[in-house]
Amino acid sequence: MVKRSLLTAAIAVLGVAGALTAQTPGKVGVISVQGAIVGTKDGQKAASELEVKFAPKRKDIEGRQNEVNQLEEQMRKSGNLLSEEKRAQLARDIDEKKKRLNRDMQDAQEEFEGEQQRLLQGLGQRIMAVIEKYAKDNSYTMVLDVSNPQTPVLYASSAIDITQDVISLYDKSSASGAPSTQPGAPAPVKPTAAVKPAPGAPK
Repeated sequence: MVKRSLLTAAIAVLGVAGALTAQTPGKVGVISVQGAIVGTKDGQKAASELEVKFAPKRKDIEGRQNEVNQLEEQMRKSGNLLSEEKRAQLARDIDEKKKRLNRDMQDAQEEFEGEQQRLLQGLGQRIMAVIEKYAKDNSYTMVLDVSNPQTPVLYASSAIDITQDVISLYDKSSASGAPSTQPGAPAPVKPTAAVKPAPGAPK
């Protein structure tokens, strides 16, 4: 889940055009920029730290979702046994808890995405710099990003895939003194299933 979220955000953050081109066709390579991002040590560290940072909030949201589910189950099982007043009060409680939960889930998701974008932007810029260096040092005239849906690559041999080489070069450069990613990026606080209105709850 974490990696998938990073992968999805990375392509939007980087705005990769799909290819680094030169005037004359020649040596061509392919790379998964998304895979390169999450494959680096910095990318893995960012994902792990973001997960840790948002874990308490996700746990709180999951606990509140379970509370709502329990109240709804109570309404289904014993609603007919309650007085009209108590049944109406229970319905109002469920409705109010759902509204607060939905607001908090949306806020948490937006906060996560903002933090994730901040982290990925710096990492993505450094990945692109490494790709350019690798391409020039190895005489590539074109490198295609096969993780970009706008890149029309129908087939590419694994022999020309430079993803792992770029990951290794990035990690080596980072370890030798290049700036590393800022700590911070988990899987988003993923909203649980959308809450449904309770029977008898006010609209």
